[in-house]
Amino acid sequence: MINKLKIAFLFGVFVAFFSGNASAQLKKGQLVDGIAAVIGDEIILESDVEEQMNYAKQQGAGNTNKCEFLENLLNNKLLVVEAKKDTLIENRSAAIKDQANAKYNQLVSQFPDEKSMLAAYKFRNQYEMKNAIEKIDTDQYYGQAKYQRITEKADVTPNEVTDFYNIYQTQLPQIKDEVSLSQIMMFPKLTEAHKDELIARLKKIKADIAGGETFDSQARIYSEDKGSAATGGLMKNIYKGQMVKPFEAAALNLQEGEISDPVESEFGYHIIQLVKKSGKVYDARHILLMATPTEDEINTAKKKLDSIKGLIQQEKLSFKEAAFKFSDDKRTKFNAGVIPGRDGSNKIERESIPGSITYELAGLNKGDITAAFEDKDERDRAVVKIVKIEDDIAAHQITLETDYDRIKQLALDKRRNEMVEKYVNEKIPTTFISIDGRYDCAFHSNWKKASVSK
Repeated sequence: MINKLKIAFLFGVFVAFFSGNASAQLKKGQLVDGIAAVIGDEIILESDVEEQMNYAKQQGAGNTNKCEFLENLLNNKLLVVEAKKDTLIENRSAAIKDQANAKYNQLVSQFPDEKSMLAAYKFRNQYEMKNAIEKIDTDQYYGQAKYQRITEKADVTPNEVTDFYNIYQTQLPQIKDEVSLSQIMMFPKLTEAHKDELIARLKKIKADIAGGETFDSQARIYSEDKGSAATGGLMKNIYKGQMVKPFEAAALNLQEGEISDPVESEFGYHIIQLVKKSGKVYDARHILLMATPTEDEINTAKKKLDSIKGLIQQEKLSFKEAAFKFSDDKRTKFNAGVIPGRDGSNKIERESIPGSITYELAGLNKGDITAAFEDKDERDRAVVKIVKIEDDIAAHQITLETDYDRIKQLALDKRRNEMVEKYVNEKIPTTFISIDGRYDCAFHSNWKKASVSK
């Protein structure tokens, strides 16, 4: 049981490994290697198993049983196979391909040129690398969608939570030092003079294009959108609803080939050229000048936040009210400013707090609020924050009294695991499965019914 808890059940490793960071999978560039197993029309490579094991080791898992990692992949691939047959799961193949292209372009932007990027990731050409990214994203989407479909009605009662704790309490982890934090975050506002300067620069670029410069060349020189500047600002196969509203409204009001006036969005200021429109899909180019605040603009925002902190300390409004009224962080402003932990709770391990926040929290106690400070958001945009320590929890052994919600989540994960395991066992007999003979494994499920290749 303890190994399953650490590995996070059937789907947990799959989600952690494939979500968000394609480069973790791609760095070794092992596309052509031995086939470990085939499930339906899905293939598991030897390198897939090795990468799973390496990732788990990096995350601190003690288990190094290759058979267990292969079985995790078998389970996940079966979910992908079944998801693609499930008519209630949306076919997102086209959108995933577009997403893979966007990720590829973003990776290219981090290197001097495309050739050096391909060499770094050990791919022969962009076609191979885009296919690899697309495969990872496809498995993530379909596997997660099927997992959610199977477990959507999962629940546990308080008695079942207690029973789970009584059975597994000696195997449950030690809780490290934790805190509960709330924040109010603001984007520093640009002065009118600063906005006018950005707009004037874009108007000059637009005029230069009208005078004979190409949009492609001007985007490569001036655009601050790292993801599209390398492709001349081009973004292909954009689905309606995919872009922020000001961008999309401006793009779809253009005729093909027409260039917009400067448009403001949450990222900064753009000029946009509609390249092609077909139904709900369109291609567009854009040049972005980011709304990067000056030091004076940042200091103005800090002063505003410090004055809000003063009102909270004078009890003229609560932190919850202030977060709802003033915070620009959509994730937290409707939840009293509470910063969620990795497990979805409101507890965060102290050692995982970013250094910029740790520095500001030094010497503070429960109930204290930091002075306003500068930070970066998840999109690397400049922000200012104040952070409150809502609770400070010392390291301790997990108990029902102190960690009921966490134990409930573990019990619920176990229930979901059982539901998926049951589903997988029901599907194995009717699914084509071939496992390489090098894997002489005592699997938990009856994968041995498969035709084992020699």
